[in-house]
Amino acid sequence: MFFSDDEQMRKKMIFKFGVTVVILIAVYLYYVTQNEKSENISLLKKEEDIDLNHVPEKLDEEHVETDEKDNDHEDRPIHSSHWKNGIHLSVVACGDRGDETIVLLKSAVLFTSEPLVFHIYAEHELQPMFRQKLDYWPGEYKHKFLYYLYNITFPTENTQDWKKLFKPCASQRLFIPSLLTDVDSLLYVDTDILFLRPVEEIWMFFGKFNSTQLAALAPEHEDKAAGWYNRFARHPYYGELGVNSGVMLMNLTRIRKSTWLDSMMKYYKEYKLKITWGDQDLINIYFHFNPDKLYVYPCEWNYRPDHCMYMSVCKDIDINGVSVLHGCRRVMHNEKQPAFKAVYTAFKEHNFSSSIEKDLLKNLKKLLSKTSNTPCGQIGPLVYTKHIEEFVLVEKNLLS
Repeated sequence: MFFSDDEQMRKKMIFKFGVTVVILIAVYLYYVTQNEKSENISLLKKEEDIDLNHVPEKLDEEHVETDEKDNDHEDRPIHSSHWKNGIHLSVVACGDRGDETIVLLKSAVLFTSEPLVFHIYAEHELQPMFRQKLDYWPGEYKHKFLYYLYNITFPTENTQDWKKLFKPCASQRLFIPSLLTDVDSLLYVDTDILFLRPVEEIWMFFGKFNSTQLAALAPEHEDKAAGWYNRFARHPYYGELGVNSGVMLMNLTRIRKSTWLDSMMKYYKEYKLKITWGDQDLINIYFHFNPDKLYVYPCEWNYRPDHCMYMSVCKDIDINGVSVLHGCRRVMHNEKQPAFKAVYTAFKEHNFSSSIEKDLLKNLKKLLSKTSNTPCGQIGPLVYTKHIEEFVLVEKNLLS
């Protein structure tokens, strides 16, 4: 069969057009496939909730060095806003404070309904323990938090002095604003802390800051007759009785814009022979000269043995109960204040798989009942159990 020249030309054009369409479809399908793959990888990277060890960058070449050199760390992943906007809690674990820190973190996770981000500064030898403990918490609680482990980091100038200032590594908190440069605000706590109510309720104090305030602390004392700073301090301090640095809300963004770091260096050089309580004294000196930058919250948010060892001087707890328990001077481990040790023991013994009401609360009441003849126990168990009971009641109502 023969075709005319016009027919042959028409068939060639149809063939070329068909080939072109096939090529275009193939290119389109390849592009869509690759784009979807790229988007899925990006989404996975943003939403991935993983735990990792992250060593922070140096403050700068002149001012800081890391205690341990580790060049094999991973970069921090990009997380969803769920975590970025969560409650950031920082703690420094140095010496033998590893187990104590785990109990602290447990108390934070038990009651919260908000996403938590733990920033744990720990000596290198403690870090495997944290990974082992936190990685094996039950999924019901593990999904509530992310954690990051950091090597202890101090300025290169007077490194050992900073590390040993007061308690080992306690002065790490002074440099956190320059280390966590992508965190806006956080709650810093000493390791001997227990949360007796949801962490988000102390976080709400950030909303009460005025335009100049960059941190919040509780008073060091409530009673002038027993005050340390007003009787013994040889350096300036905040207000009439000073402030305690064990539970500290920090607006890191504002602190980074202030003279905080330079001031700490300056005050250390000027007052190092006159300070007794290390970094807490430096913080007091800073807010003595910058009182407009501090928000002061009630003693119930940093309840210590000083509030009950002679007489009950923190009157807020009579109505509000204890919100944050601070077992300073190792009272959670010795026999000096059995009520504090009772609370710590109840949290330490609590199993995540057990009921908060039938295990933690029941055991706590039992242990506290044995402390009724002690100074901090005679004020009654309700001040220690009030918020836990309220939490249990709310949970019951939600389930009913």
